Amino acid sequence: MALSPTDVTQLAAVDSARAARVLSEVRSARLSGQRAPVAPRPVIEQSWGRMLRGGVDPEHGSRSGLLSREEVQRRRETTALRHVLPVLREGLVSVADVAHHIMAVADEEGRVLWREGSAPVLRRADGLGFELGADWREEVVGTNGVGTAAVVRRPVQVFASEHFVRAHATWTCAGAPITDPRDGRLLGVVDVSGPLETMHPATLAWVDSVAKLAESRLRELHVAALERLRAVAAPVLAGLGGRAVVVDRDGWTAAVTGMPYTNRIPLPKSPSAGRRWLPSLGLCALEPLAGGWLVRVAEEPVPGGTTRIVLDLTQPRRWSVTVSGGAGSWSHELTPRHAELLYLLARHRTGRSAAGLAEEVFGDPARTVTVRAEMSRIRRYLGGLLEHRPYRFGEDTEVEVLLPAETVDLLPHSTAPAVRAARAAEMA
Repeated sequence: MALSPTDVTQLAAVDSARAARVLSEVRSARLSGQRAPVAPRPVIEQSWGRMLRGGVDPEHGSRSGLLSREEVQRRRETTALRHVLPVLREGLVSVADVAHHIMAVADEEGRVLWREGSAPVLRRADGLGFELGADWREEVVGTNGVGTAAVVRRPVQVFASEHFVRAHATWTCAGAPITDPRDGRLLGVVDVSGPLETMHPATLAWVDSVAKLAESRLRELHVAALERLRAVAAPVLAGLGGRAVVVDRDGWTAAVTGMPYTNRIPLPKSPSAGRRWLPSLGLCALEPLAGGWLVRVAEEPVPGGTTRIVLDLTQPRRWSVTVSGGAGSWSHELTPRHAELLYLLARHRTGRSAAGLAEEVFGDPARTVTVRAEMSRIRRYLGGLLEHRPYRFGEDTEVEVLLPAETVDLLPHSTAPAVRAARAAEMA
C-alpha cells in the first residue's frame, strides 16, 4: 500500500526503522532525479530545493570553523536569549536527559551557544559537528532543526533522511524559533535532538510550547523595564513644555508629553547626548536617563536640502545605512534581509514592486507577504525616505553604495537570485 508523507510521519512513531528506510529511498530518488515512492513533506521538499540551488553537498555538507570560547562567551553575554535560558532549561533539559536527547540553543546566525542534556548523546553530537560555537545554518549543514526553523520561522521536526546531508540521517531533531516579541526579529532557535531511536511525535509540540514560554518571558521583562523607566520619566516630563518622549535604549516608548503616543522612535545606531536628527521627529535633543533617553523635539524648522543615504556593505555582517541631511546624520545597523532589500533598491532607483522584490530575493514572485512585512520594518527607520508602489528611494535622496573590496564578499550570506547574479556579473 502506498504511503503518504503523513503516513510516514505516523509510521516513524511506531516503527522508526521502517520509516527511516522509506525516507532514505525518498531522498535517494529525489537527489538522482527519479520518481520518489513518497513525496517529502512540503517543508522538507522546499528545504531540499534550497539546498540543491545553493550547492550544499548532500554527502558531506560543509563545516565552517567553530567560534572561539571567548566569542561564544561574548555572544552569550549580549544575546537576549540569556534572559530566557532558565525557562528553556526548566522546560526541556530534565526531560531531554531522561529521553536521551540534548537541548541546544543557537543564536540568530545559527551558532550553537548552549548545549545540555544526555552526556552520551552530547558525545555523539560532537561527531556530527553539533558542538558549541558550530554554525548550523541551513546553507552550511543542510536541512536541520536549527537552520530550517530559522529560515521558515516556524517549528520544524526533521527525522532521519529528511536531513539533506547523509551523515545526519541517524539523527532526529525538533527546533522552534524564538523571536523578539516587540518586533518579530529572530533571536535564535531552541532545538531538541537525539539519535534516531529517540524520535517521539510529541517532541515538536513540546519544544514549540517552551519556545513560546520563552517569548512570553521576554515580553514580561520588556513591560517591567518600561514600567521602571516610566516611573523615572513622570517627574521629568511634568516639568517640561513642548513635545518630548522618553524611550528605552532601543527606542520603545515609555511616556510622552505634548505629542501623540508612538510605540517606537527609531534611534541612531549608537545614540549620544546632543542634537540629533531622528527620521520620525526631525531635529531633537537627546538626554540620557536611567535605562533610556529623554527626546525633546526642537521647535525651530529643520533646514531643507537633499538627503544623502549611504548603504555600507563593506564589512562582513556589519552592514549599515547612514542618512545625512541639513539637520545632521544618523546610522542604523541592518539585518541580512534588510541589507539585501536596500541593496536591490539602490541598484534600481526607479523602484521594484513587492512581486519583483520577491522574485529577486526568493526566486518566487508569490512571496509578497514576506516582502511587504520586511519593507514595513525598513520604513520604520527610513520613514518618508523610502516610498512604495513601487518601493523606491525618494526622488530627493542621493544614494551611494559602498561595496567590499572583493566581489565574493558582497552579502556573502545571501542566496537571493538577484544578489548572486550581481556577484557573478562583477566577477565576470
